[in-house]
Amino acid sequence: MCSLAGVFAFLGLITGCGKKAGERPVPEVTFQAIQPERAVLTTELTGRTSAFLVAEIRPQVSGLIQKRLFQEGEDVKAGSTLYQIDPAPYQAALDQAAAALAAAETTLPSVRSRAERMKKLVEIHAVGQQDADEAEAAHQKAIASVAAAKAATESARINLANTPIKAPISGRTGMSSVTVGALVTGYQPMALTSVQQLDPIYVDVTQSSSDLLRLRRGQESGRLKSGGDSARKVKLMLEDGTPYPLEGRLQFRDVTVDPATGTVTLRMVFPNPKQILLPGMFVRAIVEDGVDEQAILAMQQGITRDVKGNALALVLDASNKVEQRKVTVDRAVGNKWLVTEGLASGDRLVVEGLQKIRPGATVKAVPFAPQPADPKK
Repeated sequence: MCSLAGVFAFLGLITGCGKKAGERPVPEVTFQAIQPERAVLTTELTGRTSAFLVAEIRPQVSGLIQKRLFQEGEDVKAGSTLYQIDPAPYQAALDQAAAALAAAETTLPSVRSRAERMKKLVEIHAVGQQDADEAEAAHQKAIASVAAAKAATESARINLANTPIKAPISGRTGMSSVTVGALVTGYQPMALTSVQQLDPIYVDVTQSSSDLLRLRRGQESGRLKSGGDSARKVKLMLEDGTPYPLEGRLQFRDVTVDPATGTVTLRMVFPNPKQILLPGMFVRAIVEDGVDEQAILAMQQGITRDVKGNALALVLDASNKVEQRKVTVDRAVGNKWLVTEGLASGDRLVVEGLQKIRPGATVKAVPFAPQPADPKK
């Protein structure tokens, strides 16, 4: 027992000589070397889809629906007949108007000849001026009667031509609000159905006016540069989180700010050949704001926040001493934060081991090395 106690005492003496009592090891941290890099800045905006063209189908004449010549939900071509109103009353009205026109045109030559004869006779004083004036008035009245009959005939022809109700645009039909035998009225408020063009399709999103002003200031200061033609290209995320496979284009940005919401509307156009996008769907559009050639991008795990929500970073000085800085974060770019104030080129940002250190501590610094991707995944 005495020999064992002596061994333990000897080992304790050796350990005590190599390390002072109460001394803590220097903590090891991993840092990111901050360097400016090119970054394409985008904004994600929410909105909804709407049809490229919408035509509400209403009758232009009154009558009974004789036929419905489409299936609800099918695609139709512009000019195809959707409904047929009973044309018999309008055919009869056209025939009557054509007969009245023929009668008016029959009387016109004789009235014209009498007016011309009376004009010659009044020159030789064979008849009085009053008779000549009455003959000319009858002539003008006959001309007016022919014109009125022609107008009535044309009106009857237009009404007859409107008895087939046709699609003004190509697109997909909606639900029909009437059936065969229903009585409809010309220009009635209720639409019989609708036709919507879905390829291409609109996407309307909103952007706050404050973000718009911030973007404009960045472009005017030269920090952000336009991406050229690519700046008008837009990507889309569907409401289930999957990306839409086709790119769209920014068509215009509204010039009016909604006073209730403080936002402006952006309209985009997307091709929709498979009609994946339907009117009214909730979507998220990814719009390119510009390109920052000297962006300061900090790894997200290196930025923390205090109880007030202020963004903070721990930075190493030349002697590996920890310094805390307040930074300004603009947005996320991939898995990094875009930092506009507080960090500069050459700074070393602590990204791992933050829980082991405090401002003012001296640490052992190791550069961050990204883990290689697992080829099995």
